[in-house]
Amino acid sequence: MTKTVFIASAEPYSGKSLVTLGLVNMLLSKAQKVGYFKPIITPGPEDKHDAHIDTVLRHFQLPLAYEDTFAYTGPEVLRLIETERQGEMIDTIIRRYKQLEEQHDFIVVEGTDFVGQGTAFEFDLNVTIAKNLGEPVLLVVSGENKTTAQIISNTLTALRGFEAREVQVLTVVANKVRPEQVPDVQQLLRAQLPAEVILSVIPEDKALLNPTMQEIHEALGGRLLFGEELLGNQVDNFVTGAMNVPNFLNYLKENVVIVTPGDRGDIVICAVQANLSASYPKVAGVVLTAGWEPEEPILRLLRGLQTVIPILAVPTGTFETSARLAAVKSRISADNPKKVQLAIRTFERYVDVPALAEQLTTFQSEGITPHMFQYRLMQWAKRQRRHIVLPEGNDDRILRAAAQLLHQNIVDLTILGTTEEVLASVKRLGLSFPADHVRIIDPVHSEFYDDYVNTFYELRKDKGVNEDMARDLLRDVSYFGSMMVYKGHADGMVSGAVHTTQHTIRPALQFIKTKPGVSVVSSVFFMCLPDRVAVFGDCAVNPNPTAEQLAEIAISSAESSRAFGIEPRVAMLSYSSGTSGAGADVDKVRQATELVRQKRPDLKVEGPIQYDAAVDPLVGRQKLPGSEVAGQASVLIFPDLNTGNNTYKAVQRETGALAIGPVLQGLNKPVNDLSRGCTVDDVFNTVVITAIQSQQQ
Repeated sequence: MTKTVFIASAEPYSGKSLVTLGLVNMLLSKAQKVGYFKPIITPGPEDKHDAHIDTVLRHFQLPLAYEDTFAYTGPEVLRLIETERQGEMIDTIIRRYKQLEEQHDFIVVEGTDFVGQGTAFEFDLNVTIAKNLGEPVLLVVSGENKTTAQIISNTLTALRGFEAREVQVLTVVANKVRPEQVPDVQQLLRAQLPAEVILSVIPEDKALLNPTMQEIHEALGGRLLFGEELLGNQVDNFVTGAMNVPNFLNYLKENVVIVTPGDRGDIVICAVQANLSASYPKVAGVVLTAGWEPEEPILRLLRGLQTVIPILAVPTGTFETSARLAAVKSRISADNPKKVQLAIRTFERYVDVPALAEQLTTFQSEGITPHMFQYRLMQWAKRQRRHIVLPEGNDDRILRAAAQLLHQNIVDLTILGTTEEVLASVKRLGLSFPADHVRIIDPVHSEFYDDYVNTFYELRKDKGVNEDMARDLLRDVSYFGSMMVYKGHADGMVSGAVHTTQHTIRPALQFIKTKPGVSVVSSVFFMCLPDRVAVFGDCAVNPNPTAEQLAEIAISSAESSRAFGIEPRVAMLSYSSGTSGAGADVDKVRQATELVRQKRPDLKVEGPIQYDAAVDPLVGRQKLPGSEVAGQASVLIFPDLNTGNNTYKAVQRETGALAIGPVLQGLNKPVNDLSRGCTVDDVFNTVVITAIQSQQQ
């Protein structure tokens, strides 16, 4: 069973609180620990608690602290967006959500309310949050004051907004639909929605839509003169009391609130008497305007009655008060348990609960966003603290990344270089290193130097290496760092900010060597595209692999993909798709694809296939209909280094994608290469990847 569902709307007052209450109630019958999370809240006046959160926590008595159920307020999000810190916002939301996920069997996540500032971008923000949390969506659309055509159009537009970002909508709820519209809305939506999407159409219910006198009191303010015990009265209508009593009585309707100037004692007494009379509709309450209150004889009369409807005095005039009254929107509150129970019963009556439960049981999130990918990397790296060696202690980027890694308690580090020079650079950069988890080693003066020289000599003497050559080579930081990994004094190595790829890899190939059954070391980049993470290989090591090597690269890349939480769907890229092309280059890819299928029949692989057919669902369906990979490839294997290296750099520059790598694959122990144009973030991410690889050895 998926552990989460996202309740989203595209407009204010859609009634998603009804859906939230019904869903939480349903899940509590199936799961022991149900949590609730609203990433962005709308705090009430005077910073009161968000009404939705308050209702869910209090009614279901969920053992959650209020401050753990949200990440940001609406104004805080606006400030982050204005300062272009959306990435920080998403990272925080993921972290807060994951903290709840660890403690619960299921999490109900509720989207924004579309009230206040920032409503223009809220829909896209909700799509982004659902995408990054990997959640299926339950979409709520309001039918209040809409034609049937408007309901259909709004629903399909919102659905397309989620589908365009590959966020799956499980259920659509058309809420607050006028009863006479229900059959048409049901028929027209069902005909246009995908067959797998559950549709529920909920007719409007005055008992749910209309406010209580308590809500009117909270919205209008003023002073409550009488009737505190009846503030739960529901208000279905309101009328202005500005005429003589006999005429006024003709305008009373069931559950009416009467708006009248405070000096109209006759209207007040008339309202109270009408409420007591079996011949007139029930009166919900009275709102006295203009800052006036009834004269003392009227008040004394009212005090002597056994029961008096709520009478509220406000300072605003009758016209303004009536306008404000018409704008009052009812909320389902824990203070009104009858309305909460009605909401739950309505959900159970109109939503196909068994079908929804089945959907949640079988849903599997496809793909992973860059923010979630990086969050997972951090968490995985911290599961088992590893020791990584950084040979290039003379580079400022290495030192800045090292400081971040150490302060976030991710890894232990050995930095190679002269102690005085490294510490001087650390001071110059304004950095600090926690002493407990970092060592600075000058290879020549290391206690391990002689042992490493002897070990290297014994390993390579058959290749013509003598002791003097071994002694000279072990002065090189790449050889020394690789030997630390070989001897188990470090779990992995990251280099290449200063040195070439060959300089970084050569020592590893000489004595760390490849895994059993692997004949070629290759590389992948984890390409963090705007909405997903793709694996590109080989873009850094092998200039022109044979068909056999290409097949091996594909298998290694698929294993790297799965090891980092990305379901591998392998596309063997070429300038031709399927059987449409011929030539030596296409034949090599076709042969490599067949070798992958023979060696690993469990892998989903397609080739030869063009890049657009591999990643674009529409093109994929046109060129290779029925393929399990076309249009949804997650691992893209390039036919040669020229194509792969240029493509990853073009995608990185043109889309702003973060490229993590190259990550080397096929070695017995992890050694990873950096680009000489790498950033501090590149170093940081590559060390994290290396730490995780070492856990998986």
